[in-house]
Amino acid sequence: MIDNSLVVLNSLSGKKEPFEPLNPGYVGMYVCGPTVYSNIHLGNCRTFISFDLIYRYLKHLGYKVRYVRNITDAGHLENDEDVGEDRIAKKARIEKIEPMEVVQLYTVDFHQILEKFNTLPPGIEPTATGHIIEQIELIKEILEAGFAYEVKGSVYFDVIKYNESHYYGKLSGRKIEELIHNTRSLNTQSDKKNPQDFALWKRAEPQHIMRWPSPWSDGFPGWHLECSAMSTKYLGSPFDIHGGGMDLKFPHHECEIAQTQAIHNHPPVKYWLHANMLTLNGKKMAKSTGNNVLPIDIFTGNNDRFRKPYSPQVIRFFMLQAHYTSILDISQEALDSSEKGYQRLMEALGQLSKVIPGKKAGDFDSDKWLKKCYTAMDDDFNSPLLIAQLFEAVKFINLILHKDHPIDKSQWETLTKMSAVFVHDVLGIAPEEKSSDTKENTLNKTISLLIELRNSARANKDFATSDRIRDQLLEYGIQLKDGKKGTQFKLN
Repeated sequence: MIDNSLVVLNSLSGKKEPFEPLNPGYVGMYVCGPTVYSNIHLGNCRTFISFDLIYRYLKHLGYKVRYVRNITDAGHLENDEDVGEDRIAKKARIEKIEPMEVVQLYTVDFHQILEKFNTLPPGIEPTATGHIIEQIELIKEILEAGFAYEVKGSVYFDVIKYNESHYYGKLSGRKIEELIHNTRSLNTQSDKKNPQDFALWKRAEPQHIMRWPSPWSDGFPGWHLECSAMSTKYLGSPFDIHGGGMDLKFPHHECEIAQTQAIHNHPPVKYWLHANMLTLNGKKMAKSTGNNVLPIDIFTGNNDRFRKPYSPQVIRFFMLQAHYTSILDISQEALDSSEKGYQRLMEALGQLSKVIPGKKAGDFDSDKWLKKCYTAMDDDFNSPLLIAQLFEAVKFINLILHKDHPIDKSQWETLTKMSAVFVHDVLGIAPEEKSSDTKENTLNKTISLLIELRNSARANKDFATSDRIRDQLLEYGIQLKDGKKGTQFKLN
């Protein structure tokens, strides 16, 4: 089934390019995974759902895909200036637990949340701590090539030296002169030659919990290093696709390119793909600002952002209604609309299987429709265009069901088979679970209804009824809290 119709937006060139893997029929894809020091937030989930779509479609086209997604469990400092604590070590210190307890807790959370979103697991999921030896060997090669230097037990990549023979900044479009101009001058405590240089290995201070022996010191690897070490180990150099969030383009991915090209002297990746951010009510989603929501809080309705819970499949459907490279804003209105669209799509697919085709064809060109579906996905995995085509099919299905519109066997077979393929296999959208989650959703909807009745009573100045609803719910262990954004509830 593989053809040459697929084009992808390559961040390296800024243009759409025909997708031609290095080895015909095989695709090597590496995606930057999470730093597991806290619960995964919804913005992170969008990135992994986007690359799940890409993975699914490549597999559907018939490619044999080796999908590698790492777990950062060491080396990620608090900022990009190579200063501050390791994020995981800091969490362990605050919680008074072992760093690997932090790693285990949030790795499990990451996997559980992505499973709810119906994402396929990668073929390989390596960790930074599991590849310390590979990272040390990579540092040795970079030092031998003359693009790094050691100072007091730490090793830094020499960006200025690298830029003399290569272009540091070609992925993000930044010029080294601008980086020098915009960087604060080095203070006397820094060991770097230049502010733009980045750590390959950091000497561990006495209080630093996470440390490993190396030829230079007891220390830990720089954050950027692990992806270069693991991607080349499992996919070689070069490989086909490197993906991640748009926020990783600089400096993380820029540093990856420099590290690998410094020793192999060729571009490490053919296609760089970047998923854009998810905003909340028009503002960037970030833990530091409080403009953030965890997936589990949306699933349960236990948050002050949305008036009701939404299922993981509704959230996934919502995210796929925008192209992965565009900024997407999540709001109450957007989720309500997506929930209706999801239910309409699932209902139509369920009813189609019950239709008995006749001999007369309806005025729906199923072959043309199928071609448009593939055209949409071949255009840089354009899921919103594919969804639009699926709703064209929904219109025809509703005509069959409600207006006795004709459909012949050929139309019925194409629609039945390929609608399911595109919805379930490519988009990865599944029917909602009919399990204990259903009971939880029913409870949440029931409480939401009682809140509406209470609000109505208060509006009519029927305070006796209003207070009775509040007090009775409290007896049942359900506490109502009135605020500027409406009434929220909490299970005691």
